[in-house]
Amino acid sequence: MTAAAMFIALAIDALVGWPDWVFRRIGHPVSWIGRIISWADRNWNGKKSSRMAGVATVILVVGVAAGVAWAVAWVLPSGGWLAVVLTGILAWPFVAAKSLHDHVLAVAVPLADGDPDGARKAVSMIVGRNPDTLDEAAMGRAALESLAENASDGVVAPLFWGVLLGLPGTVAYKAINTMDSMIGHRTPRYENFGWAAARLDDVANYIPARLTGVAIAVVSKARGTAWRSMLRDAGQHRSPNAGWPEAAMAGALGVRLSGPRVYGDRATEDPWLNPVAGDPRPEDLFLALRLFRRAVLVVAVVLLGLAAL
Repeated sequence: MTAAAMFIALAIDALVGWPDWVFRRIGHPVSWIGRIISWADRNWNGKKSSRMAGVATVILVVGVAAGVAWAVAWVLPSGGWLAVVLTGILAWPFVAAKSLHDHVLAVAVPLADGDPDGARKAVSMIVGRNPDTLDEAAMGRAALESLAENASDGVVAPLFWGVLLGLPGTVAYKAINTMDSMIGHRTPRYENFGWAAARLDDVANYIPARLTGVAIAVVSKARGTAWRSMLRDAGQHRSPNAGWPEAAMAGALGVRLSGPRVYGDRATEDPWLNPVAGDPRPEDLFLALRLFRRAVLVVAVVLLGLAAL
């Protein structure tokens, strides 16, 4: 029944996303979670024991988010298709397939049209690195890496935890992932305070990231190359999870990803994924979006299969 509910959530998101008029009126559940994280950051970060304050933040944020979701799930009808449909509708905001697709498309179109300034502005909406340092190849890599990583974080992982634990699982996962994106950085401010959030996010994404890499490889025409790239290079990534879908995407498209980049004023020397290949071209972003749509379709079929069982 949870698989059927997650299929409904994915279907609604794929069709309508989160409409702007809804966001203008009530915001978004993830932004509500973000306010709790921001409050804890302002009031608890910088205390004598920042790591313990970070642990307390994780307990607070996950406890509130999962607790509210559990209370809502508890008052829903018990069993039956009405409960499934209502659970799917409530889980819908925590799936981000359409938003991810549209954000990457917003980079692909100006790159293809020879508008690097427009592409640079669109890239700044989806990655944390300094857009002023990015040439066209680097913008293409940034968009592809975001698409691959967030296919796990924004689609597969919330659905995975929703199938296992219902609505509370989806909401709890999204709270964990939002904490990681806000405070799970290796910077002086968050090195200790965000430690617990980052480690918990690593655990929560361990299986979904690998499932996402498998899905990308399965739908690729260069299936063998995608598999080899994923198995060979995923462990080279600075993240224990993001390397799996990113390396699969690199192999599937025949491009190299990751590598050196600049975050703010800090340069990194990350190794390349699929290093023997060249940089992506604008048309590779459209091919990647096609792969993404196919992978989402595979996820939908799997959910339907689980629901049928």
